[in-house]
Amino acid sequence: MYISSFAFLINLHFLIFLSYINHFLHHIYRHLHFLYTLKISMDQSQLSRYLPLTCTGHSRPVTHLSFSNIYENGSYLMISACKDGAPMLRDGVTGDWIGTFTGHKGAVWSARFSADSELAITASADFTAKIWDTNSGSIIASYGHNHIVRTAAFVPSYSQTQFCVTAGNEKKIRIWDLNREESAPAVMEWVGAEGTIKSALWVEQSVIITAGDDKCMKWWDLRTPDKMIDSVTLDGPISQMEERKGSVTVAAGAAVYTFDALDRTPVKKQALDYNASTVSIHPSRKKFATGSTNDTWVRIHDFSTGAVLDTLKGHHGPVHSISYSPDGQLCASAGEDGTIRLWKSEIGPYGLWK
Repeated sequence: MYISSFAFLINLHFLIFLSYINHFLHHIYRHLHFLYTLKISMDQSQLSRYLPLTCTGHSRPVTHLSFSNIYENGSYLMISACKDGAPMLRDGVTGDWIGTFTGHKGAVWSARFSADSELAITASADFTAKIWDTNSGSIIASYGHNHIVRTAAFVPSYSQTQFCVTAGNEKKIRIWDLNREESAPAVMEWVGAEGTIKSALWVEQSVIITAGDDKCMKWWDLRTPDKMIDSVTLDGPISQMEERKGSVTVAAGAAVYTFDALDRTPVKKQALDYNASTVSIHPSRKKFATGSTNDTWVRIHDFSTGAVLDTLKGHHGPVHSISYSPDGQLCASAGEDGTIRLWKSEIGPYGLWK
C-alpha cells in the first residue's frame, strides 16, 4: 500500500517535472523564433536604404523575366519578354544591356534559358516559339503554332538541351526536338487543359508541369504523355510558376503555394491579404517575393510565418513577373511600366551596390 502510494507520488512529480520542461522548451523556442524573425526583419529594413537599379529599353509592358544558371565565376544572365516583341539579354548582376533578339512580330509572353545558357527560348503572340543563340543573337529554330504561344521551356538537362516544351491558347502541349528539321512536326502533342496554358515547367527528364486559366496545376509523364499523373486545383488562375531546388512555387488568387516538384506533395500554403500574380522564393527558402496586377508594389514575405518583411515601391504600374537571382543576392521585378528593377536582397556590397 505504502509502496504503491510512493510510486504514484514519484510518477506525479515526474509528470509535473516534464510539464515544466515542456513549458520551458516551448518558451525558449518562441524566444528563438522571435529573434530569428526580428533579425530577418532588421536585415530587410537595412536593405530598404539601397536604391533599386532600373533597367530601361523596352517600350511596352514587360511580361516575364528569368535568370540563367550561375557560371563558375559568379556571373549569370537575365532575359526579359515584352509586349514590344523584342526580348532582351542582360548581365544578371548589373542589369547592363547585352543585346536584343529581333525576329518576333508580336508580343512575347515568356523567355527562358537552356541549362547551359547557350540557348534561349521565347513564346509569342505571333503564333511561334523561337530558339535563339545567346552568343550571336541569331534564330536557330522557329516553331509555328495555330494560336498564341504563352509559355516555353527547355528540358533541364545539360546533355539534352535540344528538347523543349511549348503551350498556350491552343490548350495543347507540344514537345520539340532541335535536332530535327525546323519544319518537322512536334515530337509529341496532346490537349492539356480546358483553358489557356500560361506556364509550363520541365522539372525532370520525363516530367512536365503545366498551369493556367483553369486554376489547375497538372503533372505529365512523357512516357505516357496523354495521361496526367496528378493535378491540383488552386484558388485562382495561374500566370507563372517557378521551380527552384526541387520545389515549385506558384501564386494563385490570394495565396502562394509550394509543392515538391516530383512527388507532388504540398509543402506550404501561405494565405495573403491581396491577390498575387507572380512569386519567387529566395534560394535560402527564408523569404519569398510577390508581385500583383492590382497594385505597383513588390512585397517580401517571411517564408515561415508569411509576415510581410518589406514593401518595395518603385514601379509605376502592375508587376507582372518576379524572380530572385540564382545566388539570392538580388530580386528582379518586371512591370507594366516597361521597366525591370533590380532590388538588393542581401546586406553587403554586390555588383553596382558598393
